Amino acid sequence: MLQKFDERNRDLIVNINGQLVHRDKAGISPFDSAVQGGDAVWEGLRLYKGRIFKLHEHLDRLERSAKALSFAEIPAREKIMEEIKRTLAANKMRDGVHIRLTLTRGAKITSGMDPRLNQSGPTLIVLAEHKAPVYAKTGLTLITSKMRRPPPEVLDARIHHANLLNSILAKIEANNAGADDALMLDTRGFVAETNATHTFIVRNSDKSRASGDLATSRVVACPEGITRATVIEICAAEKIRCVETDLSVVDVYGAEEMFCTGTMGELAAVTKIDNRQIGDGKVGPMTKRLSELYAKRTVAPGFLFIRNAAGPVLEGFEVLRILLVIFLMIIFSGPKLHRRENFRDDRLFKFAGERELLF
Repeated sequence: MLQKFDERNRDLIVNINGQLVHRDKAGISPFDSAVQGGDAVWEGLRLYKGRIFKLHEHLDRLERSAKALSFAEIPAREKIMEEIKRTLAANKMRDGVHIRLTLTRGAKITSGMDPRLNQSGPTLIVLAEHKAPVYAKTGLTLITSKMRRPPPEVLDARIHHANLLNSILAKIEANNAGADDALMLDTRGFVAETNATHTFIVRNSDKSRASGDLATSRVVACPEGITRATVIEICAAEKIRCVETDLSVVDVYGAEEMFCTGTMGELAAVTKIDNRQIGDGKVGPMTKRLSELYAKRTVAPGFLFIRNAAGPVLEGFEVLRILLVIFLMIIFSGPKLHRRENFRDDRLFKFAGERELLF
């Protein structure tokens, strides 16, 4: 699987510490910690029809990772959200967008590993691209990498850091083998994740009802995935049994279905690993079912908004819902509605205290 260049991204505007610049002119200091030692944390976000999915869960993880690395300063959440908004506005983006959010320890006064040399605050980078989910929906091919994920006593995977050499080496193995990605094990020989995504397997399936038991690796040598957590939430809501446990490659080989999860690729089926076919070699019914349920969550209404005259007309249900909310608020003197304009002159309405971000 090799991503292709999207012509819409040729003239991207990138945000570096609040400065909006063309992608060809963007740059950071050679003294920045990301350059000197991969000393940074990051998040991948997705924009669906003006709404960033699980925004605050991602920002929570970013902050936890920065605290774990003892960053002396972390930008306020409101500041980060504002810079994301400015970047999307500058690029006139609203849907089908992937955002790479990176926070480095910042520039050093001189080369060196010591964090005390970082005396000018962190560097915040917002890179938004037009990017559809990157994995083919027809099924992925994996190999098992020789590279192992380190245990927590070496480097805790819950720190979402930007030093990705361990994953890059595994990806090189996959490329050389003609596979899409590489499955990575921990030092005990149990499944951690792939070089880029979390994994789930399906056992005891009933294809006629798209049912079965799901299993995924424990968070020991893999990070706390946001998409992974969403799938687990869906399973709980749909009463699908899902366990977090130690899985070996033998468990994977014997699975009836397998799929990967991640913000950049959403849910993607795995149909072959180490030249062994998974199930019948096709995208399974449980994978399809969960993909559909996940897609519904990404567009679930979190805000009420009305487009301007040039935009599409709201469906009848949305209009009725808006009128009902306004009516109830007038009658019961409920929370006030705040009104503002976005970069496309859309009229946006949201409840006071609402935490999500809409562009």
